Amino acid sequence: MINHLNGRLVEKTPTDVIIECGGVGYFVNVSLHTFSKIPDSENVKLYTHLQIREDAHTLYGFAEKSEREIFRLLISVSGVGASTARTMLSSMTPAQIRDAIALNNVSAIQSIKGIGAKTAQRVILDLKDKVIKIYGIDEVSQPQDNTSKDEALSALEVLGFTRKQTEKLVDKILMSTPDLSVEGIIKEALKNL
Repeated sequence: MINHLNGRLVEKTPTDVIIECGGVGYFVNVSLHTFSKIPDSENVKLYTHLQIREDAHTLYGFAEKSEREIFRLLISVSGVGASTARTMLSSMTPAQIRDAIALNNVSAIQSIKGIGAKTAQRVILDLKDKVIKIYGIDEVSQPQDNTSKDEALSALEVLGFTRKQTEKLVDKILMSTPDLSVEGIIKEALKNL
């Protein structure tokens, strides 16, 4: 197993990088989160996950160990492959995914392109206990978030917006700033509608 690569950055694109270590160029798949964290300097270190299949040996790289940990948790779920997990980490930060799983936020995970309701529910069902155990996340904060979210959604409905068009937006707002008041959520939502 290749744990990490430390070498010269040869090429960098939003989906992959090439790192030269000891004269060998390694093609490494990365998420947008890792891409944004890789410096443009010559030397770079990435934590890796090597996936071995019959037809390919694929290397995935991560700027932080925590992102690799979330990736490994995601691919342990039936129906979530490496490319789906990479898409999830490109759409949300590892902390946002971790919190969405711990807080039963199906709609946040479902908002990721290519993730349906069943897959989102399976991810939460399979990983919630592991995430809470590993990260020591307190579940108590969820009811308050739900109350604020429900009040904001009801208010937006009164203003003439459908629940369907506002729910994903409100979830995104709560993921980025979870302490926002109901009024703050509504103001942010109205800016983006």
